[in-house]
Amino acid sequence: MATLIADTACVDPRAEIADEVEIGPYCVIGPDVKIGRGTRLLAHVCVMGITTLGEHNVVSPFAVIGGEPQDLSFKGGGTCVEIGDHNIIRENVTINRGTHKEDGITRLGSHNFLMATSHVAHDCKLADHITIANGSMLGGHCHVASHASISGGVAIHQFTTLGSYSFIGGQSRITHDVPPYMLVDGNPSRVRCINVVGLKRNGISPEGITSLHEAHRLVYRAKMSARHAAEILESHGHLTPEVRSLLEFILTQQEGKHGRARERLRK
Repeated sequence: MATLIADTACVDPRAEIADEVEIGPYCVIGPDVKIGRGTRLLAHVCVMGITTLGEHNVVSPFAVIGGEPQDLSFKGGGTCVEIGDHNIIRENVTINRGTHKEDGITRLGSHNFLMATSHVAHDCKLADHITIANGSMLGGHCHVASHASISGGVAIHQFTTLGSYSFIGGQSRITHDVPPYMLVDGNPSRVRCINVVGLKRNGISPEGITSLHEAHRLVYRAKMSARHAAEILESHGHLTPEVRSLLEFILTQQEGKHGRARERLRK
């Protein structure tokens, strides 16, 4: 199948467009853009800056990828956006390129689903199999691990880390790191329980889920320290790989400022 470019699309001749790409009506593609095989830009999509789109992505109308970061300190320069494969990016999504405060890259992995009007700010790093529902916003420098789910209308503070298999309830205000496997909700948000539905859907074993329930009870209900909880969990055979990951995340989080582990990197 040949590449299909609509007559009304504006594609800079310096852009690198692979085979089987579809660029729909009124799309605008800049000179430093690379688009991989089988990716479809449906219509009115704007891809600018130094941006790489991998293979078999689908981008819906009025999405803007690679726009300048919304950071008043940004003075221009060669920062970029890197996007993997098999992502669904729906209407009016915005993904800003990085700044020079980190490595200059905003990165989105593969098999992610970004619903309409969601926003990924500069220098964010998103892994794989992440769902971001309508109208949710990630501030700059956020990190989101694989299989995290963000409901609609969620606001996430800059430098926040979201752990794997975590779930955030709708319209929550997230100012602290979200531990893996946990369900977080509210304004101000707090850990409510483990993400049972998400864990079962993703094949976490019943033993792993039971151990996470016990870890949640000790840390978030009994208010026990992570180290003390680890001793008790180990003595009862509950120190599974999932529980180890949770406790390590909590310990790292406690080393940061304001409940955000990555804040300690800022001087």
